[in-house]
Amino acid sequence: MRLSHFAAFAPRCPVCLRAGRQPPPLVLASVAARDETRIFQGILHCPDCQHEYPVLDGVPVIVPELRRVLGERGLDMLLRDDLPEALESLFGDAIGPDSWFDAIRQLQSSYGWDGYADLDPGEPPPDGGPLPGAARRCLARLLQLAPGETAPPLILDAGCGAGRTSFDLASAHPAALVLGLDIHLGLLRLAAGALGGHVSYPRRRIGLVYGRRRFAVDLPDAQRVDFWACDATALPFLPASAGLAVALNLLDCVPDPRRLLESLAAAVAPGGRILLATPYDWSTRATPLESWLGGHSQRAAHQGAGEAFLHALLNGAAPHAIAGLACHAEHADWPWHTRLHDRSAVQYRTHLLALALSPKALP
Repeated sequence: MRLSHFAAFAPRCPVCLRAGRQPPPLVLASVAARDETRIFQGILHCPDCQHEYPVLDGVPVIVPELRRVLGERGLDMLLRDDLPEALESLFGDAIGPDSWFDAIRQLQSSYGWDGYADLDPGEPPPDGGPLPGAARRCLARLLQLAPGETAPPLILDAGCGAGRTSFDLASAHPAALVLGLDIHLGLLRLAAGALGGHVSYPRRRIGLVYGRRRFAVDLPDAQRVDFWACDATALPFLPASAGLAVALNLLDCVPDPRRLLESLAAAVAPGGRILLATPYDWSTRATPLESWLGGHSQRAAHQGAGEAFLHALLNGAAPHAIAGLACHAEHADWPWHTRLHDRSAVQYRTHLLALALSPKALP
């Protein structure tokens, strides 16, 4: 956790914020490992309600349901990535497919490959399949759609995954501090490694067969990037904290998409921008059917189209619209390829939206 980002973003206790209180900023209760600019191990503390939040391997975990998140995902942060490839392979075979271990490795493989394979000197040459950098190309297109009138001093990259887009945001905005946010602790561990100059992830070849990729990286503007574990639907910040928020392929991966939009709108200052990308790839494993934006109710005039549901939330004339949000520009069908293994990939037609927050959105 960079001290510069901790001071600038001034995180608040998400438990207090959810209860409607206005708590003071979190404080460093204890520090076990640090250098001049970063905290690597420690504990954050809320002076109001006394809740505590851990900092592990440089990543603070600031979520309202800490027990549940650590119970479901804490093992991601504790897994070793220094095992010899043969031993890691043996563990993968023994634990088996469809296990927690296999799920973590598949996620790290897809996100690690897309984010950093272009920097890997050992990456095989393209063979006609997908190219790494789909998320970065999507972000670049969104930045073209919404260049912004002023340079935002603070930027949120919600659902940052392995973190490469956060570095791109820093390069695109040379005066800004960028904070990458995600709830997947294993991906944040990968991102934090890149922040420190090295990348390590299991590259899936087929089935349970992986090859561990380890290589050095020197990413520009890394000193202005940090990564925190936060729930994007319950952000630990006061309103109007950021000038720009980005959420790439996150809308259909949260339990409550409307709450995500409201959370991002609250975090962005009036006149700021929100950049969204979504393929409307709904699944009840992530989002209850009742919260889907499209993909059901085909009996209505919109025939279940996600675009119609989303535009209704952004149209100020609709009774259930989110106040202050309006679509500034969009791209209906942006290609996004996700590599699964050597013989499999997923292709999305992603809906890109550049949203503007009205200057009168907040009092």
